[in-house]
Amino acid sequence: MLKFILKRFAYGFLVIGGVLIVVFFLFHALPGDPISMMAGQRTDEATKQAIAREFGLDQSLPQQLVHYVKDLSPIATYEDTPENQAKYNYTSLFPVGGNQVLVLKAPYLRRSFQTNKRVSEIIIENLEGTLWLALVSMIFATVLGIVFGLIAALKQNTFWDHTLISLSVIGISAPSFVAAIIISMVFGYYLADYTGLNMTGQLWVNDPLEGRKLMLKNIILPAFTLGIRPLAIITQLTRSSMLDVMSQDYIRTARAKGLHYYRVVVKHALKNALNPVITAVSGWLASLMAGAFFIEYIFNWKGLGWVTIKSVETKDFPVVMGATLFVALIFVVVNIVVDVLYGAIDPGFAWVTNRTIILY
Repeated sequence: MLKFILKRFAYGFLVIGGVLIVVFFLFHALPGDPISMMAGQRTDEATKQAIAREFGLDQSLPQQLVHYVKDLSPIATYEDTPENQAKYNYTSLFPVGGNQVLVLKAPYLRRSFQTNKRVSEIIIENLEGTLWLALVSMIFATVLGIVFGLIAALKQNTFWDHTLISLSVIGISAPSFVAAIIISMVFGYYLADYTGLNMTGQLWVNDPLEGRKLMLKNIILPAFTLGIRPLAIITQLTRSSMLDVMSQDYIRTARAKGLHYYRVVVKHALKNALNPVITAVSGWLASLMAGAFFIEYIFNWKGLGWVTIKSVETKDFPVVMGATLFVALIFVVVNIVVDVLYGAIDPGFAWVTNRTIILY
């Protein structure tokens, strides 16, 4: 088991490294002068040179990559100066020669070109909205997906079965940003008088009289839109798994003993049919956080996706790179946790995942 866990961490480290390199070269290949964005067009040349030295922008691209990796690394060597201490907020371990020291620090994601605010602070400030959106979407998709899948399985080859499967195919096929625009217009604009919902809105709203106010209704449309695809997949997965379980010998034996049909379905069949569903759900939470980017932008839901799209528009590369790496880290951590849990429950699972790549 220890060997299995170490391998999963090694694979995760390689994935993060690959994402870091691709993201770094991708955004540094885009046009734009980050120094002018940070300093302003009318700033004197000396200030621009100081900014370039601080971020390593006066170096070659490979050297900038090394500098960026060094900033992200929790252990690195730096010149022990008050400026570096304030910038990286590190704990000095021991000197390594000259004025250089080996330090322990939190990953430094640079500062925003637009606000000069730490990227880590921007991510933390906007993470709550994305987490709530992903969580509500997953609960909605899981509950309804299991119910719809169960109905489709029990009503196989009937009107309800064909209808639910057809709707699930549409849900899988429809791009999320297209569905978001349609749902926002229909339920948040044309039918707003009946639904009471808004086209856009935030989880927390600053009211002049009541102060900071929680607006739960604003999460309904974006959560519904984001949950459509996992809802469709969970519906089909539950239906397929239920049909397979219902054909097993122990189900027929339970029915032959005279147990009530719905008791057999709920207590025996559904319990065993949910295993693949749980596997899918555990991987979908991370996927929903990444998939929320365009949903948040269309519904003006201020979360990690919203701030990332806005940063792309303004070419605020540190924020975009930091948010992308953070989402990649969530993917890796979730996959490792799920693999380790399944490896602990079923040793055979660890043997399989050592030789295959599982994509959620």
